[in-house]
This record gives sequence, structure tokens and C-alpha cells, in this order.
Amino acid sequence: MLVAVLIAFALGAKACADTMADPEILRTEVALKGMAPGAEPVTVALLSDIHVAGPDMPPSRLAEIVEQVNALGADAVFIAGDLVSEKRTATHIYTAEEVVAPLAGLDAPLGVVVVPGNHDHWFDWDGLQAGLRSHGIRVLQNEAAQIGPLVVGGVDDAYTRRDDLSEVLRQMEGLEGGRLILTHSPDVSPQVPGDISLVLAGHTHCGQIEVPFIDAVRSISAYGDRYACGEVVEGGRTTIVGAGLGTSLLPLRFGTRPQVWLVTLRGVD
Repeated sequence: MLVAVLIAFALGAKACADTMADPEILRTEVALKGMAPGAEPVTVALLSDIHVAGPDMPPSRLAEIVEQVNALGADAVFIAGDLVSEKRTATHIYTAEEVVAPLAGLDAPLGVVVVPGNHDHWFDWDGLQAGLRSHGIRVLQNEAAQIGPLVVGGVDDAYTRRDDLSEVLRQMEGLEGGRLILTHSPDVSPQVPGDISLVLAGHTHCGQIEVPFIDAVRSISAYGDRYACGEVVEGGRTTIVGAGLGTSLLPLRFGTRPQVWLVTLRGVD
């Protein structure tokens, strides 16, 4: 009996530590098509799946993470959806303004760009979008924009079938610069044409709960483990899938930790 109690305590302590840990900072470099070989590198921070809700991600914790992201000195911050969580296990559901207010503290010369995720649509996307724009944060919803030397295509959420990649590609035509796609679900990646060499996404939480010898408990990609987590290189395209910051369904992580990706973009030699 004592052994069982000790094991349960140890597992609970690990789950708490994994859930509330400071974000792990993962770094990589990508040669971006459309970016001149001699151009000054651009560094972007990828955040996703913030899932503001009690008990694990109150706005105060997000404000602390914002300070940590600012310390990275990224040129731009890209947020791949799911700002909020409305999970039944939440101890507190915050208003749209309470969710987005800490993001106003993000400091990046090229600005902050957000695409919506499935939970944003299920919660109050109109309210979240209005709040983001009131704080000067760029929202892309099946739209493309010139962000400094980058051409960013923001694809809406594929999980809820709101994505329109063809419209995004149409809007990217005629814009000049390093071309990339920002989206919530990585499932659009196989349809991205070869002249776009980077897709930034989230949604999978890298499994959120990963049991030793079993791996992630649950996959939420139509491609199984293909885009389960991390940096996936296929031919000339790189897809980066972040583990996110918060939690969904259950307010805990186990075997996975919050992540921020810091991606340095360079021209193709």
C-alpha cells in the first residue's frame, strides 16, 4: 500500500512539474525560399496552444511567459492558434479580453501574428479577434500579409474545416519575400506547394500525455504520427509542430513540457 501511495505521489509530482514548467526553448534554422541569400536573417518565435484557463494557465502565468519570450529577442512572434480553453475540467474560464490582454506585452520589431485554432472558434472567436486587433496584434484568417521581409500565409483551422489554402496561396501571389505558412493544425502541410519551404503549426500538444514505452496517448492529426511533434523535413519543406504552452481536456501534462520554438530564417544559397 505504501509503495502504491509513493508511486502515485511521484507520478503526480511529475505531472505538476511538466504542466507548470517554464517553456522549453527549441532552436532551429530554415533556409527560406524567396529570401535573398545575402539577406539579414530573421528570427521568429513560434507559440501555440496557449489555452488560457484555470488552474494551469491563468493570465498571470501567460504574462510571465510573455516576458520570457521577449527575452529571446525575436524579430516576430507567430501564434498558431488555440489562445483559450473551455475545457470542462477548468477551474476558471476567462473572458476574451482577459485571454488576449497579456499578449499585448509581446515586443517584436516585426510584430505579432495570430491565426485561429479550433478552441478559439468554439469559444468566442469574434471576441478574441476584436481583442487582438485592439492591442495591435495582426490576425490572419485565410489571408496573406507582408511581414517585413517575409510573406506569411495564415491558414484558418483545418481541424474544424475552416482552412482555405488555395485562397491563401492566391493572396501570396505577387508578394515578395521569404514564404511560409502559419496555421493551427499541421494537416495542411502535404498540400503546401514546393515553393513554400516552411509550415509553422501546433494543435497536437506533442501528445500532452506521453506514457513511457507507449508514447503519446492520443493523436489529433489525420496523418497519425507524421506530424505528431517537432521538426519534420520532407523533401524541400520543413514543418515545425510545437507542443504548445497550455493544456486541453485535462489540465495536466505528463512526459511533455511547454515549448517555444525560435526559428532563424535565412535565404537559400
